[in-house]
Amino acid sequence: MLTGTFSARAYSFFDTLLWIACLNLLWILFTLLGLGVLGAGPATASAQILVRRRSRGEAAPLLKSFAREYLANFARANALALPVMAVAVVLVMNWDYASRADGLISELMAAGTFAAALFLAAVACYLFPLYARYELPVAQYLMTSSRFAVRHLAGTVILLFVSAAAVYASRTLPGLVPFFSIGAWLYVTGWLCDRFFTANDESVADLVPSPEMSGLRPMQQGAPVA
Repeated sequence: MLTGTFSARAYSFFDTLLWIACLNLLWILFTLLGLGVLGAGPATASAQILVRRRSRGEAAPLLKSFAREYLANFARANALALPVMAVAVVLVMNWDYASRADGLISELMAAGTFAAALFLAAVACYLFPLYARYELPVAQYLMTSSRFAVRHLAGTVILLFVSAAAVYASRTLPGLVPFFSIGAWLYVTGWLCDRFFTANDESVADLVPSPEMSGLRPMQQGAPVA
């Protein structure tokens, strides 16, 4: 009995590792197909949609499903990703300027830039898992992700820790990047966000949604996000 249980868990573990490795390679491939800037958003949206399906126990051919979701979500995913990328570029430029300059103003600018970068990273962690779960107007994804990042600080800290760990592991072992780093980050953050959203939905299920949240419609079963 124990042997059978161990074998089943070992099989599930290595099957998940293989799935993550394939997801990683597909994300890189489809990001390159979109010339990087235009491919990263749709590739991330496709990955998070498939992560959520897998977490719900749904099985589907990975390559075919990824390609279908990539094409179906190309425009909307870019409408989400490009503003985030633009803000990230501005923050990098501000940090580069502030780190080269001297004086109190430069130090304050660097501190503000760092805080803004942390907030942007938190919003980015929630953004595409939210997209995979709910059907909203494009602008509302950004606003809802921002509110969720602020209101659910414990989850936000966990997501930022996972992201920092992924970056550290990738810098320490660069060979992980083509095979596991991106896919593992997408899988873990997507799985965590789906749990956070489910817990939030359950906590507000018996409450009257606020006016700004009343238009939320889940793509799968679930309640509005607070």
